Amino acid sequence: MLRHAKSDWAGDEPDVDRPLGRRGLRQAPLAGQWLAGGIRGIDLAVVSPARRARDTWELASAELVDEPPTLIDERAYAASSDELLGIVRGLSEDAGTVVLVGHNPGIEDLASLLADESVPMPTSAIAVLALPGPWSTAGPSSARLVASGRPPTEAVSEP
Repeated sequence: MLRHAKSDWAGDEPDVDRPLGRRGLRQAPLAGQWLAGGIRGIDLAVVSPARRARDTWELASAELVDEPPTLIDERAYAASSDELLGIVRGLSEDAGTVVLVGHNPGIEDLASLLADESVPMPTSAIAVLALPGPWSTAGPSSARLVASGRPPTEAVSEP
């Protein structure tokens, strides 16, 4: 899971159209570098349609050796943990490693629900979770938190 990078609140555009701020433009590629070095092959990216989420993924995925297919999922915008869980449970089993790019509080709540522990997700934070079974079985306490944090301002730590 990847929370979008820091957005720019200076404009008066609708929330869904809010761009990344200066800090976000620096954060997103660093998250991509961490993913490139820490995750072996991503099969699919499911991304919120919000501009800040799409731009975060565009900058992060540019750091990957092989960019995975990207699915812009309207349901991921401003989604609750339950709504995001529905997206996760509906993923194809062919997609072994998936990155979900979204927003708080939903993405933090989902990571915490799946891992059964608090998983803070500030902007550009990454939470790597391992599910022991198929996507359809994802639910409370069904995953193991492998790593979490926000590179590089916070080290990505392994519990």
